[in-house]
Amino acid sequence: MTLKIINGRIITDKVETDKSLYIRDGKIFAVTAEELAADEIIDAKGLYVSPGFIDLHTHGAGGTDFMDGTPEDVRTALRTHLAHGTTAIMPTATTANPASFRKSIEDIGTVMAEKSPDLPEILGAHLEGPYFSLEQAGAQAPEFITDPIVSEYTELLDAYKGVIARWSFAPERNGAVLFCETLLKNGVIPSIAHTNATYDEIMPVYEAGCRLMTHFYSGMSLLKRRQGFRVLGAVETGYLLDDMYVETIADGKHLPPELLRLIYKIKTSDYICMVTDSMRGAGVEGIKEMILGPIADNRVAVIEDGVAKMPDRINFAGSIATTDRLVRVMHKDAGVDIVNAVKMATKIPAKVAGKKTIGTIAEGMDADIVLFNDNIEIQNVLLKGKERK
Repeated sequence: MTLKIINGRIITDKVETDKSLYIRDGKIFAVTAEELAADEIIDAKGLYVSPGFIDLHTHGAGGTDFMDGTPEDVRTALRTHLAHGTTAIMPTATTANPASFRKSIEDIGTVMAEKSPDLPEILGAHLEGPYFSLEQAGAQAPEFITDPIVSEYTELLDAYKGVIARWSFAPERNGAVLFCETLLKNGVIPSIAHTNATYDEIMPVYEAGCRLMTHFYSGMSLLKRRQGFRVLGAVETGYLLDDMYVETIADGKHLPPELLRLIYKIKTSDYICMVTDSMRGAGVEGIKEMILGPIADNRVAVIEDGVAKMPDRINFAGSIATTDRLVRVMHKDAGVDIVNAVKMATKIPAKVAGKKTIGTIAEGMDADIVLFNDNIEIQNVLLKGKERK
C-alpha cells in the first residue's frame, strides 16, 4: 500500500512546497512533484511535514520516570513524548542507588525488545552518572557519585550489551580515560557531563574519541583563574573543539534565547543536538510539585516558571519540555529558521546516535513523520507510515 501526503510544507534541507511525500512499507518511497499512484492520501493542508523528532536525553514524561520500576512506566513516558512528535528516543537513567539504576536499564531493555509499532523507537539507554564531579552534581544524588569503578561498569556493559547506548561522565575523575576507551570499544557513546574539568583535563578523553557534551552549560565548568592565569573550562573547550557536539536544553529556561543564539552562532546547526532532559512533569498540566528520579526515592522537585527546580531553587531539576517546545523556542524565540531548528531535533541527533535510517525526509528513510502548524503544535504523527496521533 502506498500513502501520499499532499499540500504540505515538506522539510528536507529546505522547505518544499511543490512536492508530495510517498510512503510504502514503512519507508519513504519518494519526495516528488510527479503524480504517482497512491492507495491513501493525507491532506496536510499547509502544515509543515517534518522528520519525527529524536530525543537523546529524557528521564520521563506523562507523570512517570524511566526509573520508576516497571516497563509500563517506560511505556507511559514514551506515549507522552510520541504525542508531542518524538518518534525515537534514548530513555535516561540518572544517578541513584545501584538497584534502581540497574532496574531502569532492565525496564528500558524490556520495552526496547518489544519493538512496539505504537511507541517511539528506543535507541538504547542513556546512563547519566554516577561518575561525576561533586562540585557540578546539580540535581544528581551526591551520595552515589564516585570515580569510574572498572568492575562495576564492565559488568553493566556485559550484562546489557545492546541496551546501553550512551554513558555520560566527568572526564576529570580518576579512571575516566580508561572508562571512555572501554565505552567506545563496546559501541557505547561517551559524553562529557556534570564536570568541573579544565581544557587540559578534557583533552585526554577527546583524544580517546569522545565527541559529545551533555546539556551544554548545565553542570559544566566555565573559564576560571588560577594564580591570575585564565584556564578554559568545559564550556569554552566545547566551543573551541570544532567537532565536539553539544546537547542543548532549548526550553528557554535552562538556556535563555540569547544564549541559544550564541551557541548556534558558534557551533552552528551541524553540531547542536537539542534534548529535553525532561523529568516526569513533561506533558503534564497544572502541577506544582513532582518526584525527581525514581518514585521510591521521594525526592521532591518544584514545578514553576516553566521548569523543574530543586526545592532550594538554586538548581534546576530537569525540564518539563517536550521536543516540540524545543523547536518552538529555537525557531520563535531564538530566531533560527525552521529548517535548522528541525535539523537540530532530527538529523543531528540521528547522526550522534549513529542511526542512518531516521532523522531526514528522503527516499529509503523510515517514514517517521510529524505534521505541525506555524506555532509548532503537533497535528499528526506517523510511525513507519502509520498514523499514531
